[in-house]
Amino acid sequence: MSDNAFTLLNETLQSTLSALGYAQPTDIQQQAIPKVLAGKDVMGAAQTGTGKTAAFTLPLIHQLLEKGVKGSTRVLVVTPTRELAQQVLEKVAEYSQNTPLKCVALYGGANINPQKNALAKGAEIVVGTPGRLLDHLHIGTLNLGALDTLVLDEADRMLDMGFISDIKRLMKKMPKERQTLFFSATYPKQVMDLAYRLLNAPVRIEISTCNSTADTVEQLVHPVDKKRKRELLSYLIGSKNLQQVLVFAKTRQSTEALANELKLDGLEAEAIHGEKTQGARNRALEGFKSGEVRVLVATDVAARGLDIPSLDYVFNYELPHQPEDYIHRIGRTGRAGKSGKAISLVSREEEGMLVAIETLIDQRLPQEWLEGYEPDLNADKEHHEKRGGRGGEKRRLKRQLIKKSGKARR
Repeated sequence: MSDNAFTLLNETLQSTLSALGYAQPTDIQQQAIPKVLAGKDVMGAAQTGTGKTAAFTLPLIHQLLEKGVKGSTRVLVVTPTRELAQQVLEKVAEYSQNTPLKCVALYGGANINPQKNALAKGAEIVVGTPGRLLDHLHIGTLNLGALDTLVLDEADRMLDMGFISDIKRLMKKMPKERQTLFFSATYPKQVMDLAYRLLNAPVRIEISTCNSTADTVEQLVHPVDKKRKRELLSYLIGSKNLQQVLVFAKTRQSTEALANELKLDGLEAEAIHGEKTQGARNRALEGFKSGEVRVLVATDVAARGLDIPSLDYVFNYELPHQPEDYIHRIGRTGRAGKSGKAISLVSREEEGMLVAIETLIDQRLPQEWLEGYEPDLNADKEHHEKRGGRGGEKRRLKRQLIKKSGKARR
């Protein structure tokens, strides 16, 4: 293997990468690029922010240039969310800027007619979400008969969102003889099982421990009563004078409610979630990037595909339903080698979710009780006594000992 995988790429690509300031490939790029160039099926696992998109788009652009531009769709990248489709499109456009290659992004929540017009002009690379891709196949504006390579980006999220049947329908419309690539930050068992069914003798590339969090992200838990979470969040943002904060909540309703309450606290906040139009989501995100919006409150739909330079803080206002989503959430900070901080506000009702996250990432998260925001131990006692009598009392006593010692859980 070359000491620098970028040297294996087309000269035009090398010049573009040099102009963009790409000198050394990341670990996932160094290992994946030669395998993709060799036509191998690949399962790539790496933490968010390590350059997975370039790891598959660069060698695929190289292959298209070597074969010659033909106008037909040769590469299909399937993503679980609109935001991720847009991000991949931006990266492909950036890397292929000095080539005749065309790329189109297809996703719902946007007018289908401009997408139809773009496809009619020819696009070698198509990026899209499963539902909108099937829409175009149904009306005949997309043809996958000449496809060379299929990429499933964030495959674990694809399964979480119930896209497996859509993916299988897509695969029936493409040649069986093709290159297939899986890239994701986490690989639960169901994703592994799917990969081995759909890929042909795949090469496994795993950078760092699978399902691990980045070393560049400092993680901290603040135990707090559920009813005081918003108050504590506003206090932390104000006291630390944070100017760009990404906050995750579980549902559309909770993101909207929290954003409205933060506005009442004097913080410029916006909510984004899957039921907002793409235009509204884009405006909120652009306002956040420009600094007009101080706090962006998002559901897990925003955990994939958000690439915000120098984002220092991520807050988990509510822990996610799926522990794997915790990794993707906090992966929005500490990207490209920069440091970041992930703070989770955890109520007693979420203790089971916290344990599931700690089990997945194989580490105990440090906890810190903040003065004035300590959980109500009497309420804790009532809660646990209702659920288990003596067991609840033991947990209450343990918490009292932790509080008296003034130490975080180790």
